[in-house]
Amino acid sequence: MSTGTINVAVENIFPLIKKFLYSDHEIFLRELVSNATDATLKLKHLTNIGEAKVDYGNPNIEIKIDKEAKTLHIIDQGIGMTMEEVDKYINQIAFSGAEEFIEKYKDTKGEDAGIIGHFGLGFYSAFMVAEKVEIFTKSFKDEPGAHWSCDGSPNYTLEESDRKERGTEIILHISEDEKEFLEDSKITSLLTKYNKFMPIPIKFGMKTETLPKPEDAKEEDAAPTQEVDNIINNPSPAWTKTPTELKDEDYSSFYRELYPAQFEEPLFNIHLNVDYPFNLTGILYFPKMNQDMQIQKDKIQLYQNQVFVTDNVEGIVPEFLQMLRGVIDSPDIPLNVSRSYLQSDGAVKKISSYITRKVGDKLKSLFNENREDFEAKWNDIKIVIEYGMLTEDKFFDKAQDFMLYPTTDGKYYTFAELKEKLAASQTDKDEKLVLLYASNKEEQHSYIQSATDKGYEVLLLDSPIISHLIQKMETSNEKVSFARVDGDHIDNLIKKDEEAISKLSDEEKETLKTFLATAIPADKFTVQLEAMDSNANPFTITEPEFMRRMKEMQQSGGGGGMFGMGGFPEMYNLIVNTNNELVSEILNTKTAKKKERLVNQALDLAKLSKGLLKGEDMTAFIKRSYDMIK
Repeated sequence: MSTGTINVAVENIFPLIKKFLYSDHEIFLRELVSNATDATLKLKHLTNIGEAKVDYGNPNIEIKIDKEAKTLHIIDQGIGMTMEEVDKYINQIAFSGAEEFIEKYKDTKGEDAGIIGHFGLGFYSAFMVAEKVEIFTKSFKDEPGAHWSCDGSPNYTLEESDRKERGTEIILHISEDEKEFLEDSKITSLLTKYNKFMPIPIKFGMKTETLPKPEDAKEEDAAPTQEVDNIINNPSPAWTKTPTELKDEDYSSFYRELYPAQFEEPLFNIHLNVDYPFNLTGILYFPKMNQDMQIQKDKIQLYQNQVFVTDNVEGIVPEFLQMLRGVIDSPDIPLNVSRSYLQSDGAVKKISSYITRKVGDKLKSLFNENREDFEAKWNDIKIVIEYGMLTEDKFFDKAQDFMLYPTTDGKYYTFAELKEKLAASQTDKDEKLVLLYASNKEEQHSYIQSATDKGYEVLLLDSPIISHLIQKMETSNEKVSFARVDGDHIDNLIKKDEEAISKLSDEEKETLKTFLATAIPADKFTVQLEAMDSNANPFTITEPEFMRRMKEMQQSGGGGGMFGMGGFPEMYNLIVNTNNELVSEILNTKTAKKKERLVNQALDLAKLSKGLLKGEDMTAFIKRSYDMIK
């Protein structure tokens, strides 16, 4: 037997390990199971190339709890270690970065939960939960087994062991204040979280399996059962296979495995598979989206060689795709991901670009292969596409081929199709194509009707970020502008060469304007007289496109903030149709009371149409309306 002191430049590194990783101490099991997996896969490789003359068999990794002894056991049938290798890998190499570790972190609070991985100290994460750790191991080589023991001080013992089975057993003597790690439910949840898709079967206890009834069994006879190994993980998850090996039901089944509480099927999936210039596999699913962009995040799981790392994929997956679900697995991303690493790493940036391109290609192919189906799914996926166009220039360019613009009557056009279809009818006198749109079909119905009566097409663009997107579209297409149908009266939205003639003389218009200035609150409405079709409403309330758009952009984050729109009062234009009979009646009525009543009624009807009539004003309008029909 040999004893020794681990070569560390301070008295004791173990309190430091506990201090710095306390917030994330559950990762010890991930680290130890990952080591056991590596040991098993190394043996597989050596047997494949003929260097290890042993039978690889069907190895598994077993986790056992002994509550009486207060121990947790991690057992593998992998490559094992000789005495010399234990000394080298446990006592020396594991601590090769210890001095740097201590120097860097001894005076800090240890908020970076990934410290252990940075310094090759994975095995020593065991001391976060154990007061003593033992290793029993035997190499695949024909050499005696070894037994290593350490009680959390720098002192260890290393002696020969009479272990006969190839592989390694690590025994953690769990500390008094970490007894939760002796509970089956806790270990099951950790194995499920971190090791659910490890490539080697992980056994944790036994489970009862129901067998088919024998053919001659009676109906009341209970089905036979048997005790079988409780295998926690799926060693061959869908993303480790090629797309040609999988059918639609395999992708659906894997989605349910990832999200057992999710009952809705995803709309479609994207299988990622690249081995140059980096390694990456994975499957991304498009779930049905709602208009709230925030609640969807943190659903994509990041793995490294089938070991769970995190579900915060910020920096790896472009922001607009973080609303998707699924798995990404890359050996090029370290187990302990820190934000600063992701921001500076070149491989990660390439991964992000690749994922963006792959998603763009998939959406384009879905659009080309079955446009009808793509249109049917549009409302469930548009928020991702629109957000991507806003935040990723390369995606913006690619998405021009499949970004759809629905109309209020249920048709769908691409931008190119819109330009071609509407050029003749909706180009104004300045040679600019005006694309009319509504954000709410019900609330803006009267404005939509005015536009369609003129033969114009009205788009239905109702996502929370549409103001940002149309701003970008206008910047990219200087001869195109978007105008919401309630931004002005229709003839002002698409100005043609012909000038409408007013029935009122200039003097009559001046008289009308003077009266309206006294009857209509100037702090809420800017009155403008317009010669419109005689059948158009007498009063129409509009909100200037620029101001409304800036306010919307500010509300959805960014855009309008610099203009201070948040503090602006609600200001609207009141367009008075000088060719409408009611307006002439208002002008010519001699009785001041009747004149005022007509203005108030016409104004309230315009407010009602715009959705602005509420509270006291609504009550007064209803009473006045009843009085008028008595």
